[in-house]
Amino acid sequence: MAVYKIVTVPDPVLRQKAQKVEKINDGVLRVLDNMRDTLYAADGLGLAAPQIGVSKRIIVIDPGDQLIEMINPQIIYREGEQTAREGCLSVPDLVGWCKRSQKVRVKGLNRNGEEIEMEATDLLARAFQHEIDHLDGILFPDKAIQTRKEK
Repeated sequence: MAVYKIVTVPDPVLRQKAQKVEKINDGVLRVLDNMRDTLYAADGLGLAAPQIGVSKRIIVIDPGDQLIEMINPQIIYREGEQTAREGCLSVPDLVGWCKRSQKVRVKGLNRNGEEIEMEATDLLARAFQHEIDHLDGILFPDKAIQTRKEK
């Protein structure tokens, strides 16, 4: 597969609302495979399609024990609150403290077009919220309580 160049601010694709995937075809499967390869090459936790210049509602997340692929993800339940440090491959050298829900339930489609639903807490919940924000043109500094430059 291929490793894409990660799009960084101020590229306008990062601020667009990504388009819903209407049909899972070879192109969508190729994007998923390449997003996986790009995520691992960048040593990231999650990646949304707009971060590789593709304005589609697709995310991949790997919290360290499994690759999660989701097409047209949406948060259907939120609970609690957590505040923690975040960074982003598309906003290099910046970190910030963001408030997020402690627990979320997310539904979407897997690569076979089957509806899936996942419940996530803590770091995985944060990752889902961060990546789904990307699909709506929202970057973590938009939600950060405080940010700072970091190398």
